Amino acid sequence: MSSATLEEINALDQDAFVAVLGPVFENSPWVARAAWRARPFADVAELHRAMFAVVEAADRRTMIDFLNAHPALAGKEAQAGEMTTESVGEQASAGLDALSPEESARIGELNRIYRDRHGFPFVIAVRGHTKASIFSEFERRIDAGTDAELQTALGQIALISRGRLDRAVAA
Repeated sequence: MSSATLEEINALDQDAFVAVLGPVFENSPWVARAAWRARPFADVAELHRAMFAVVEAADRRTMIDFLNAHPALAGKEAQAGEMTTESVGEQASAGLDALSPEESARIGELNRIYRDRHGFPFVIAVRGHTKASIFSEFERRIDAGTDAELQTALGQIALISRGRLDRAVAA
């Protein structure tokens, strides 16, 4: 994701805006496309609120599809090298790129159980977490109700996307 100043972002046409900010939300450039209409933004917080409002306004099916655009933690996308650059860096920051065979098997099992139960992947803002704290959160959240998990996952995406946006918008 390239970096631009807020002034530059406010001046971008829609296609350029999507090119710069589309990666803020995993494999979901439609969020940036819709948020472009809310320009100009006074600050990064306002830009993030506008982008996240697009997600929150979506119907439930679109939200589930949105969540399914996210890779499983240390899952097949990671093993095949098919994750976005942003996800690769985020997962590596928590050591998910260096799992033991046992940890790999356990996270694979947790990913499967979670997706089967809720219909979307487990989402967590991994920056600041360790492997141990991620496993703990996984195990704590796996038995939550799906409606509650949908809200928790969206809250985690709000944290992830704000961090990505902070890195994408130059001071």
